[in-house]
Amino acid sequence: MSPADTPGEGQGTPPPSGEFVQSLARGFDVILAFDAEHPDLTLADVARRTALTRATARRFLYTLVTLGYVRTDGRHFSLTPRVLRLGFAYLSGISLPEVAQPHLKDLSRALGESTSAAVLDGDDIVYVARIHTQRIMSVGIPIGTRFPAYATSMGRVLLAALPQAELDDYLARVDLAPLTPLTVRDTESLRRELRRVGDQRYAVVDQELETGLRAVAVPVTDTRGRVVAAINVSMRVAPDGTGSHQTDEVVAAARHTAGAIGGELAHSPSAPATTRK
Repeated sequence: MSPADTPGEGQGTPPPSGEFVQSLARGFDVILAFDAEHPDLTLADVARRTALTRATARRFLYTLVTLGYVRTDGRHFSLTPRVLRLGFAYLSGISLPEVAQPHLKDLSRALGESTSAAVLDGDDIVYVARIHTQRIMSVGIPIGTRFPAYATSMGRVLLAALPQAELDDYLARVDLAPLTPLTVRDTESLRRELRRVGDQRYAVVDQELETGLRAVAVPVTDTRGRVVAAINVSMRVAPDGTGSHQTDEVVAAARHTAGAIGGELAHSPSAPATTRK
């Protein structure tokens, strides 16, 4: 499974406003055409993945080459490290990764499991901090990794915190692709689960993102009680479904950590204000 979504998908439609700059949006689509599974693309590949004509895709690619965000050997194109500036401006601005990392490390040490923090970006979660004790998935999970929110514990915590209108829009458009045999398949089941997550203030996703993986997530809130991020604990489970920790134990430890992160963020002038990037 790829940690990256198809470019242009899951972000909703652009607002019907004269303020919307379509060429800028297309430029970002070209950048997002590259991911972990597609680090090198031809012009034809980019045109296909962005639904642009070859001529248009070519102009955007060579503009990005000139600006230093893309390199080419004349046939294949790939991103350069310069694109990290785009994400770093956000990550350094919210201070969440810097604040969360030591607390996640303490939580990981206490439970002996991998821990992460994420925010909601469109229909995906984006990892902004992570401590891993072992490789628990078939793909790596570096900072910036994206997964569909519906199939992740942190995603469900963040979705459950959305205003009702935004959640309804999400449920109306989301494609619940079955990532494992246990992945939620219909929107009404997901709606019920999100209602339950909102009520209990934690989420457990058991082998819906990847077989053999269980994750428990809790929200990180600001001083007004608004959800600004989510953290989770991920662990392997045996074929019979047994794991190394009871859910109550993990939830209690994660809530303590989330409280510490939220309290520290409250004193940060650049703390995030919502669940979204």
